[in-house]
Order: sequence, then C-alpha cells, then structure tokens
Amino acid sequence: MFAWFKKQATLQLPFHTDIHCHLTPGVDDGSQSVEKSVDLMKHMQQWGITRIIPTPHVTEDTYENTPAIIAPAYRALVAGAADAGVDIELLPPSGEYRLDNFFIEQLGKGDVKPLRDSYLLVENSFSVEPWGIDNTLYMLTLRGFRPVLAHPERYVYYHKHLDRYRQLHDSGVLFQCNLMSLGGYYGKDVKFVANKLLEENLIDFLGTDLHGMRHVVFIEDYMKTSHFCRVSDRLKDRILNDRI
Repeated sequence: MFAWFKKQATLQLPFHTDIHCHLTPGVDDGSQSVEKSVDLMKHMQQWGITRIIPTPHVTEDTYENTPAIIAPAYRALVAGAADAGVDIELLPPSGEYRLDNFFIEQLGKGDVKPLRDSYLLVENSFSVEPWGIDNTLYMLTLRGFRPVLAHPERYVYYHKHLDRYRQLHDSGVLFQCNLMSLGGYYGKDVKFVANKLLEENLIDFLGTDLHGMRHVVFIEDYMKTSHFCRVSDRLKDRILNDRI
C-alpha cells in the first residue's frame, strides 16, 4: 500500500517543456500576479516541467497583446521566479495567436513571435472556423512558420466532421492537445475527440493551458488515474515538446 502511494506521489508529465500556458501576469485571463504565477510554477516543477514558453492570448478586441505589452510582464515573472528559487527556465515569450484581423495586422508588422524553431501556436475561434483558414495557414508556411493548432479537440464545429482533422494535419498543420481535454475537463465530447486524436496519432504536442489553480487541481487529480498513465506511455516518445 505504501509503495502504491509513493508511486502516485511521484507521477510526472510525459514532457518537460510546456508550450502553452498563461502565466505572464496581468495580460490576459490567466494569472493576474507574479505571486500567483510563481505558485503555479512550483506545482509545474513537481510535475517535471523544466522549461516554459509563456503564451498569453493575442486576440482582437479582448487581449490585443504585442511584444511591447508582454515584455515587462515577462521580465517581472522571470525575476519573481528567480527570487522564489523556482528551477524552471522561462524561455522567451510567444503567444496563443487567434487567427483574426489583429493577427494579420501583427504579422504584417513583424510582431508575431514563434515558440522556437519557427513553430507558431495559433488558435481558431470557438464559435466558427475562421474564414479562409487554409489559405492563412498556407501563408504562414510560406513565411517560414510551422503552424501548431492549439487544442483542436475543443472546436465543436469539427466534432461532426472528424475527417477535417486529418485534412488539416495532412496539410502540415501540427496539433497541440490540452492535457485536461484527455481527462475530461471540458466535457465528454471534447474528451472523446481528444482521445480519438490520440488513437489516430494526430497529437504532436501536449500543453497544460494552465490559467490558474483550478487547472492545477484538475491536472493533479488526473495524474493519479490509470488513463493518464496510458496516455503518458503512448505519447512520451511521440510528442515534440522537448525537441524545440
């Protein structure tokens, strides 16, 4: 019994680099202070995370973040983590870029910052697929980016058209699945699709999409399940998180 509890307590994520989280304080709907971000990072360190690429929302009308807006919040986070002795490398910030008019504007200004190695985290609207998305994604590849679609399992308009996932992936778009989707945080339909993507080897990256302590609680509970262990074993040698 004691060995079982010890095993549960030392479970870690199948990746060491989180490419999708909202820890940059005060710039979106994620953490609102350096102190809260540092608390979240302490949990992430226990999960085996050693590198983080902060990805605040970049969205028209709501979070119109630019590198100039993100930079001071990022520097404050780096300083706060160092002062607290958190042993996680905070890589230069990128963004979770909504494919909208503001994104196109920022792209034209050269203010779109990839994760690393030209990988670029983009997201759709949750209500409808962006008009001309295929052309936009192709344009990004022509500019040297490698598009990574954030949490495709959460776009419910694809759920009755699962062939669209294969079409997008075959066109060169990589998929970043949310860890919490696989565990059912967003509901049974999203969980079903996330696990379908898993079965069909369409998950290229995992992300925590961490916004706050509510997500920490869910992830730590999910990590105690046998389903998490199966997912972890299946993805640990396939996902690209630690290769960028």
